Amino acid sequence: MDGGVEVEEMDIVIAGGGICGLATALALHRKGITSVVLERSETLRTSGAAIGILTNGWRALDQLGVGSKLRETSIPLQGARDIWLDTNKQRASPLSKGEFRCVKRRDLIQMLAEDLPHGTIQFGCHILSLKLDPSTSYPTLQLLNGRTIKAKVLIGCDGANSLVAEFLKLKPKKIFSHSAVRSLTNYPTGHGLVPELFRTHKDNMLCGRVPINQNLVFWFLLLPGYTQDTMIFNDPELIRRMSVEKINGFPNEIVRMVRDCDTSNLSLTHLKYRTPWDVLVGNFQRGTVTLAGDAMHVMGPFLGQGGSAALEDAVVLARCLAHKTRDQADLNGNGMQIVQAKVGEAMDAYVKERRMRLVGLSAQTYLTGLLLGTSTTLVKLFIVVLMAVLFYDPLLHTGYDCGPL
Repeated sequence: MDGGVEVEEMDIVIAGGGICGLATALALHRKGITSVVLERSETLRTSGAAIGILTNGWRALDQLGVGSKLRETSIPLQGARDIWLDTNKQRASPLSKGEFRCVKRRDLIQMLAEDLPHGTIQFGCHILSLKLDPSTSYPTLQLLNGRTIKAKVLIGCDGANSLVAEFLKLKPKKIFSHSAVRSLTNYPTGHGLVPELFRTHKDNMLCGRVPINQNLVFWFLLLPGYTQDTMIFNDPELIRRMSVEKINGFPNEIVRMVRDCDTSNLSLTHLKYRTPWDVLVGNFQRGTVTLAGDAMHVMGPFLGQGGSAALEDAVVLARCLAHKTRDQADLNGNGMQIVQAKVGEAMDAYVKERRMRLVGLSAQTYLTGLLLGTSTTLVKLFIVVLMAVLFYDPLLHTGYDCGPL
């Protein structure tokens, strides 16, 4: 008892039951290590439209054991095609060094969750505060429902607005000068589209579409600036109307796609990111606390790597923890100082392995976002030259292999 409040003790707690949290729990489970996922919502968070997964992400999913099953839900994409309506220019380009598919976020979340042991995910667990226990230095969580949990290990997979990242004193995330609308549109008789990422540019706006299967299309709209009207974010019908108005002058098939979308999956978001230099020097670990996914490296969608990088995090973190602790008994049976030392070594190895990979992704994403957000020719030229020097092979990031679990 602690001040009249019962304190629950757990070995490994994962804050957040999104893609990264579930993938991390599954990776640990595959290594024979038990964890508990604390999810603030009352059910699985299957909202949201879709996620593009590149070659590196599929490698991670194969390590997690769900790649083959997930491939059945989506078609492989052949490449990318861009058209600029203002100048009537077109360009075809490759997308990935290997495999690229777009999957429904719901399908990915459900498949990750289905392979977890019953009871791994605890719903309705909204974390209010986090502090270190003064006697043990273990993280202690205070939940909205009154529960107090002491964890030997805490992994923050709680997204861009991460409480765990605040605890680690990471610098606040920043916002790109673009906002994004995303949704799905269903074509009951088939869409007949080429299996490719097709992007249409006009007036500093970009509308992209990606087939998921023969009937379903994921689309996104990048808009310059961001609205100050907070009411619109919670009203899908207002988002739909605004989007249709914004793409006035786009081809009719694109206008119809946006107009006829599934509003239950429609979202409007400001694009957030951590600067590459914050990723380079940020403190991603304190004691037995660390981060993964957007909490660690939230980035713009311009490379399509946010989700795939989070899957990589899960594999690497579980591998490092398993290497240092060997099995669940190491977490249960050893003394406090031994556990803390071993977990600390594992997290050091994890952060060291991930940091430069994430710096590269963050830098390339950041520069791509700046390029889209500027209209000054001289600045654009400077960014293009800088990207050519730093990222001579712009698709190199898709061929990355996070290694075996």
